Amino acid sequence: MDHPSQSIEKRAELSSAQHPFAVLFGCSDSRVAAEIIFDQGLGDLFVVRTAGHVLDTTVIGSIEYGVEVLGAPLVVVLGHDSCGAVAAATSALSTGDMPPGFVRAVVDRVIPSIVGMVGHGQDLATVDAAALGHEHVKNTVQMLQGYSVTLANAIAEGRCAIIGLEYALVDGKVRVAETVGDL
Repeated sequence: MDHPSQSIEKRAELSSAQHPFAVLFGCSDSRVAAEIIFDQGLGDLFVVRTAGHVLDTTVIGSIEYGVEVLGAPLVVVLGHDSCGAVAAATSALSTGDMPPGFVRAVVDRVIPSIVGMVGHGQDLATVDAAALGHEHVKNTVQMLQGYSVTLANAIAEGRCAIIGLEYALVDGKVRVAETVGDL
């Protein structure tokens, strides 16, 4: 199968520079391959992935690089259903047992999304896993603009927008969870 953005000519064109139309920040889950989901080729997306699409300074720096240096006008936060990081954070909150090693760092960064939802009067035991994943996507979008002055300024100046999307593993549909800026 040949994709029009993967030809020898396209690779040669991209060897000296890249100009992606979007930065895609998503979960590392092997079932959520952004280029395949959105039918994009080489040079189209600047992709940053972490388990549970959790933020840290290197992730934010990578996203800022895509916007400021590469000129991408759109940041996409891509979450999905059945996210292991969200499930692990929910389990940690329910049982008090944290995962071992550096997996704990991932869970620690997902927990605020869940606590924020439960803090609004909802009992964790009654909250649907999909609703928790949805909330985590929304919070990630908000945290990106809150943590990054660079992104907040780009949004305020109309040079960038952030959209949070959720991918459904079974049917392959994508739905909007949150937007910031003018799309």
